[in-house]
Amino acid sequence: MKFKKVGVIATLLAAMAGSAVAQDVRFAKQLQMNNLPSMVMEDQKLFEKHAAALGQPDLKAQWITFANGGATTDALISGNVEFVSAGLTNFGILWARTKGNVKGVAGVAGISLPLLTRNPDVKSLKDFMENDRIAVPTVKVSNQAVMLSMALEKLYGEEGRTKLDSQTVQLSHSDSLQALLNPQHEVNTHFSTPPYSVLELRDPRVHKVFDSAELSETPLVSNIMFTTTAYHESNPVVVKALIAALDEANDFINKDKKAAAELYLRVSGDKLSVDEVLQVLDAKGSIFSATPQGTLPVVQFMHRAGIIPIGPEKWEDLYFPEITARQGS
Repeated sequence: MKFKKVGVIATLLAAMAGSAVAQDVRFAKQLQMNNLPSMVMEDQKLFEKHAAALGQPDLKAQWITFANGGATTDALISGNVEFVSAGLTNFGILWARTKGNVKGVAGVAGISLPLLTRNPDVKSLKDFMENDRIAVPTVKVSNQAVMLSMALEKLYGEEGRTKLDSQTVQLSHSDSLQALLNPQHEVNTHFSTPPYSVLELRDPRVHKVFDSAELSETPLVSNIMFTTTAYHESNPVVVKALIAALDEANDFINKDKKAAAELYLRVSGDKLSVDEVLQVLDAKGSIFSATPQGTLPVVQFMHRAGIIPIGPEKWEDLYFPEITARQGS
């Protein structure tokens, strides 16, 4: 992800400060399982429901789909959306580069990310050889790339966090899926995410080496809803309605996973079975909560590893006060 100088970014953010509450509030989203609460919000018009309850019945959510997290953050900085639902690491980069002029409104969800390979000799991270190639959505900065680096540091110490950098390549999830299932392709490993991981594991040649749930004893909310400080300060009702809508969406998912799985398939169009989606929603590491969990260690690691120029001292540094009253981490 490329950034202009901080001063330029700050100017763009300041220009957004005067924006009044619009009839349409634009949300950037991606069609993946860790964005399921946003899908529920859109499908059940929960933002509109809670905005009306707070005295703003004319507010409407406009949901805009993007292919990757980098595109969503670019849309926020350019003023083309008001809110972004994207990966924790994309959020952490923007928080640091803007020196806190972008902060988290709330968590969205977290799904464990599996590292999959078709190399039968690779049973653990220690088994990768020079000819193995590992695909991640964005080298160095994506959730997958950072999780891989964290796992390597846990295994080898600080100097080992870059041990597999020369074997890591950047591919979209869809291209990685095709590569992994092609025995002739040089990319034989994919740090994946559902639904791609579900499709990949249907192939008997593919197996799991590691997943991100192994990094912590508690689930990680790895998808964050965030906006600019200027927009937050100018639109308190919008922010309150959004948090209330996220809470209701996550309650719906947690209380009826089958209904949530059916909604996901209807909205996303993925060619999975309800049972396959349920397995992901029920898996260790899956969490659906607006309260941020486990986010501080990841962003602090990003600073320690030199990915971002500044780091937070506490998790509350990353988020707006409406959510920091909760028991997050």
